[in-house]
Amino acid sequence: MNIRLVNIGFGNIVSANKIVAIVSPESAPIKRIIQEARERGMLIDATYGRRTRAVIVTDSDHIILSAVQPETVAHRLETKEDVIDEVGIDE
Repeated sequence: MNIRLVNIGFGNIVSANKIVAIVSPESAPIKRIIQEARERGMLIDATYGRRTRAVIVTDSDHIILSAVQPETVAHRLETKEDVIDEVGIDE
């Protein structure tokens, strides 16, 4: 099994295998998801105080806020040169 890591801005890295969705934070339902995650303690703010431009939803129900555009994160997922690391794990 390979673990692929992707840069989501400011040196923050997320496991690409765990990402379910990358969405814009503008809509009311996404704002509600962010608030609910904050209340449950499942919110990870990786914006370093900057404006949230992408909301990353993981398969563990964690919500990650990024200051990078959703298109940029998606592009980094598609291209191998922007993937930070590939680690082989023996099971």
